[in-house]
Amino acid sequence: MALAAKYAPHRTDPALPPLRVNLYSDTQTKPSVAMKEAMMAAEVGDEQHGDDLAIHELCDRMAALTGKEAAVFLPSGTMCNQIAILTHCRAGDEILAHELSHIVANEGGGPGALAGAVVLGLKGERGQFDADTVRAALREPRRNAPPQTLLEVEQTANSGGGSVWPLEKLNAVMDVAHAAGMRTHMDGARLMNAVVSAGVPAHEMAARCDSVWLDFTKGLGAPLGAVLCGSEAFIDQAWRWKQRLGGSLRQGGICAAACTYALDHNVARLAEDHANARVLARGLAQIPGLVVEEPETNLVFFDTRGAGLTADELADRIRWEGVQVSTVGKYRVRACTHLDVDRVGIDLAIQVIREKTSA
Repeated sequence: MALAAKYAPHRTDPALPPLRVNLYSDTQTKPSVAMKEAMMAAEVGDEQHGDDLAIHELCDRMAALTGKEAAVFLPSGTMCNQIAILTHCRAGDEILAHELSHIVANEGGGPGALAGAVVLGLKGERGQFDADTVRAALREPRRNAPPQTLLEVEQTANSGGGSVWPLEKLNAVMDVAHAAGMRTHMDGARLMNAVVSAGVPAHEMAARCDSVWLDFTKGLGAPLGAVLCGSEAFIDQAWRWKQRLGGSLRQGGICAAACTYALDHNVARLAEDHANARVLARGLAQIPGLVVEEPETNLVFFDTRGAGLTADELADRIRWEGVQVSTVGKYRVRACTHLDVDRVGIDLAIQVIREKTSA
């Protein structure tokens, strides 16, 4: 209980009312009845022996979607990032990534703990950096400097408010990295949000990336799973790390079937989440004291200091009214729209936040 209180205090009070609107994260989505039916109908086998047909189908679909030669099914997006780093890098290598990227802030120090790699954090607005910033970070190779082997980007950029990298800017930073002999990796946790928002196919967004992955447990609504894609040689080495880290599955096709269902049914509807995010942002912007960042996809960030509240204080107040958000700083709140939140829920969240901001 002590650890629960430390890491998830909102879960420890039995008096809390049931959630009415869960804007904490798109990871909160629950599989639909139809998705569960697809899972139960999956043709499965021992994945470690190559016998799970549902996983093969998903990986083939994802390789084609991202324009890569091969793919591997993994339990989580963090494992995708860490296995990509372990495959691309050796101990002592340096990774260039945004200073607020997921691999820096949200993966438990994985690059250093697992790969022995160091991350050089790059600055840039809305979770993005440009080609000139990459050039400025490059060093001439020398024996007493860490080899710079990998450039990493997020599409969309979570800390940047769910911002979408423009294709020209994305390709430019990849080209600088490749010219310097580096490999490139895309954290594509919300890649399909970027695809739907920008109208650019996934294979075009990932064309300059040596590896890329997609998370199915966020806006796509699956209970488990992510797929890492790359060349055949890269995926062959990634499989070895999957084995070492305990990510090799048995009848994992039950979950892979949910991911395939998500590709068929839950991609185009991401536009609804984006529309709901815009409605939420407009409503919050009308509340005195709140400063709202304009959303590009399904993430809405806003600042509470003008209302005389910390982010945690506001989050606690509205949780007692059945509305949940996440906090990412003393005054910064994140609200995430997803397939389990409809327009009625958005309107209710705005109403509750308005009442509790002025209370």
